[in-house]
Amino acid sequence: MILRKKKSLNAGPINGTGEGVAHSKRWYVALVRMHHEKKVSEHLDKMGIENFVPVQQELHQWSDRRKLVTSVLLPMMVFVHADPKERMEVLSFSTVSRYMVMRGESSPAVIPDEQMARFRFMLDYSEESISMNSSPLARGEKVRVIKGPLTGLVGELVNVDGRSKIAVRLNMLGCACVDMPVGYVEPIMAAV
Repeated sequence: MILRKKKSLNAGPINGTGEGVAHSKRWYVALVRMHHEKKVSEHLDKMGIENFVPVQQELHQWSDRRKLVTSVLLPMMVFVHADPKERMEVLSFSTVSRYMVMRGESSPAVIPDEQMARFRFMLDYSEESISMNSSPLARGEKVRVIKGPLTGLVGELVNVDGRSKIAVRLNMLGCACVDMPVGYVEPIMAAV
């Protein structure tokens, strides 16, 4: 099946607001009701607003069985890639309370595209469980993964509880960390 974009019938301004300047889309963190992340995501999909709910498969064990369960990595949060108009539309959902803001500011915090791309890559290709660490981690050496399913990922090599992990920092949310053998990474040399 070939998908084609429809051509716009009115060749007006770039952003449709009467202005000649395009509003670029940015990543925001929408705070939602408990256990409503997937419902909000489905609703945003229907509206054509790009969004992302970080989930991962975890093995849960009960006394009588073991089962692979899909769990939300960041409860009560949905990443939304939106322009200013779409950002306001998202707030009209009864299950969305507000956007995350930086301390001391009133405007929604923006997650840089590069950080989101690295975070999504890590979630998509990691064979290990990813943990979010909100406590401040000491800055580690900048490294690139050279072996395994995360080959090409750039992050920081940090030690958490005596184990080597690669961390991808996300503004305000802390770090997404995954176990990483030291032999799987190479340092990134700073430009001289």
